[in-house]
Amino acid sequence: MTTEFTTRITEAVVDSLDGTADPRLRELLAALTRHLHAFVREAEPTTAEWEQAIAFLTATGRACTDTRQEFVLLSDVLGVSMLVETINSGRRDGRDERNDERDESAEGDESAEGDESDGRGGVTESTVLGPFHMTESPVRELGADIDLVGDGEPCVISGRVLSKDGTPLPGAVLDVWQANPEGYYDVQQPDVQPPGNGRGLFTADAEGRFWFRTCVPSPYPIPTDGPVGDLLRATARHPYRPAHIHFIVSAEGHTPVTTHIFVAGSDHLDSDAVFAVKESLVQDFTETDDPSQARRFGIRNPFRHAHFDLVLDATDTAGARDPERA
Repeated sequence: MTTEFTTRITEAVVDSLDGTADPRLRELLAALTRHLHAFVREAEPTTAEWEQAIAFLTATGRACTDTRQEFVLLSDVLGVSMLVETINSGRRDGRDERNDERDESAEGDESAEGDESDGRGGVTESTVLGPFHMTESPVRELGADIDLVGDGEPCVISGRVLSKDGTPLPGAVLDVWQANPEGYYDVQQPDVQPPGNGRGLFTADAEGRFWFRTCVPSPYPIPTDGPVGDLLRATARHPYRPAHIHFIVSAEGHTPVTTHIFVAGSDHLDSDAVFAVKESLVQDFTETDDPSQARRFGIRNPFRHAHFDLVLDATDTAGARDPERA
């Protein structure tokens, strides 16, 4: 009787959605209902555990502010953000991620042999947005220094924004942000860091080139003073992210990409707390001792230099559904 009832209640809830005008909303709610009910049937939570889960989600909502998104952080540490991004990345390339997973399962390890590309025909791979992106980043000239405090190891970031066929994309816009050497974003320390520290909105030149000065990023822990931190402690997980710089790159006629550039050799590359590392996004930050180059970039010598291309896919070859916030 109990098994019959638990099956019937799932069917009843799904059937109650039949009047939903938006077919996609109906599809999403039906799938959510089926999977949530399946979880309850499998895990059989007690009433006390259910109440604890509700309290956790309530606390997560209360931890959200204008400058902190605890629900995004929760999605990140559960791997949901990367899963959503990876699925939508496949759509942008006109691929079906579900078919890819089935193909990989059928082919086994041989499918990866000899393939050192990013798997997307040279297009820069995407990764999570993270909880500290700000929609209004300060506009800066090429070559500007986004390290407004100047207490980190000096670094130059340079490269080109290209279309998938190798054509430079003049006027491409790069939204850049990173934490300070202690691992904090400006919005986390409004009384310590000047507004806009570690952030900049740059426009590529006529040849698609970009360059700016900053400090070498450091590994840092995600915020652990809220419910997500409690979850990490309860599961004996560390909160650290490898050193990285965030980018959102966009250009007319091309699909934007939200990505990171990770520092080669950084700690936690193989255990990122939000599961966001992709091998193609790991770059060398080369030690450079060259006074003439330092003068050219307007940076103190010696310094680190990372140079790489950011490659976008033309819109007409992208998938039909655009991802949110990408």
